[in-house]
Amino acid sequence: MTFHAAVITLYPEMFPGPLGVSLAGRAREEGKWSLEAIQLRDFAADKHRTVDDTPAGGGAGMVLRADVLARAIDHARALFLPGTGRGTIRRMVEGQDVESDALSECPSTSYAGPPPRTGEERTSPVPVIAMTPRGRPLTQARVRELAAGPGVIVVCGRFEGFDERIFAGRGVEEVSIGDIVLSGGEPAALMLLDACIRLLPGVMGAPSSGTEESFENGLLEYPHYTRPAEWEGRTIPEVLRSGDHAKIAAWRKLQSEVDTRLRRPDLWERHEGARVQSASGARREKRDVDQ
Repeated sequence: MTFHAAVITLYPEMFPGPLGVSLAGRAREEGKWSLEAIQLRDFAADKHRTVDDTPAGGGAGMVLRADVLARAIDHARALFLPGTGRGTIRRMVEGQDVESDALSECPSTSYAGPPPRTGEERTSPVPVIAMTPRGRPLTQARVRELAAGPGVIVVCGRFEGFDERIFAGRGVEEVSIGDIVLSGGEPAALMLLDACIRLLPGVMGAPSSGTEESFENGLLEYPHYTRPAEWEGRTIPEVLRSGDHAKIAAWRKLQSEVDTRLRRPDLWERHEGARVQSASGARREKRDVDQ
């Protein structure tokens, strides 16, 4: 199954960007994943292709309109439905409902929406994610969930952000990549997609490459070393040169715990809480068996 990514953006030329090279680029050429960058302005209803308006209640900046966003999301969701070819949109051209394979063929016409759907077809299983600093922090666990599915629709914010009604109106998940503010959601979308793509089957060389990493077990990854054995007076820890796999594994586990406790106390607290809870559950299970 090919993982499909649809990105709704005001700057489709930013994609695939870095996702067109290295592991992600090769995987895309091999058909392991596909990408469609959707121009948000193609779903505006006026000849000026307006996608934003002033904030209700006043204030600086502009806000992306819910109605325009909704039409773009509906179109993106339709791409994942059976019997709808990717890259096909429906437009009102000279009063007639027509289909077009190129989003840029009729830039000044308004979007007419995807074909009418009923029943279960109204809800797409593909998650729609808005990149916004107001969202929940992105985690490796969430990335794994996304990578295991058929794909993802990513909506890139601009200006002051999104009309709040779009989140409930289209079931959009708000996600943040960190406590920072970017000029737009596109760099964050690239990070999200890169994190997903590298986990797809056959993308990384060694299967263990995706499991022995930071955040996979709730801890930061242990430090790495390679040749030369000595560099500027600094040597590789002796245990890593011992050939004793049990000692190496124990050393790596200890370093992960130490680094996490010192550098990310928030992660360490969650890890310790999960470990205590797991141990408590195991004790209860043992008591049940003994009885």
